[in-house]
Amino acid sequence: MILFKKIWNKFLRWAFNKKEQKPLVLSKGNKMRIIKPKFIILHHSLTKDGKTVSANAIRKYHTEVMGWDDVGYNSISELVNDEYEILIGRMLNEQGAHCRGHNHNTYGHCIVGNYDKDEISPELWMLNLKWIRSLCDVFDIPEENVLGHREFDSSKTCPGEKFNLKGFRLELKVLKTTQ
Repeated sequence: MILFKKIWNKFLRWAFNKKEQKPLVLSKGNKMRIIKPKFIILHHSLTKDGKTVSANAIRKYHTEVMGWDDVGYNSISELVNDEYEILIGRMLNEQGAHCRGHNHNTYGHCIVGNYDKDEISPELWMLNLKWIRSLCDVFDIPEENVLGHREFDSSKTCPGEKFNLKGFRLELKVLKTTQ
């Protein structure tokens, strides 16, 4: 997961320049794309999280088995060498491939783990709260637009049956008021 500093720095300058904020435009070849997701969609990997980087396995599956250009998610959170981290998936100027029919106006975030079977750890919960809160602030996305994949596709359980989406959205609101 390589984070291109040039793109990231341009994004940060745009995100925190509230004076003369114009839509963020990044280029990819000859195409120009304006990045403004209206929703954040939470996913889980349905795999056990371990100490090795599983995001690369997800990327390999998406590219080699599914035939996609890259991993489908914009970001992934997981345990790496005894610490929870946020990893960048697709670049911010690339449309995700994580929710059929809704990729054009959404940001997809995957939490590595199987939250149909396991409870999310408090540390990973808090990391994801902070990450998603920051995305909501930067993209001006209301907490009620942070949704699970299951809310778009009834055959999915993302971000897991044991993941309390209602509680997560409530804590996002609380986190906003305490900042």
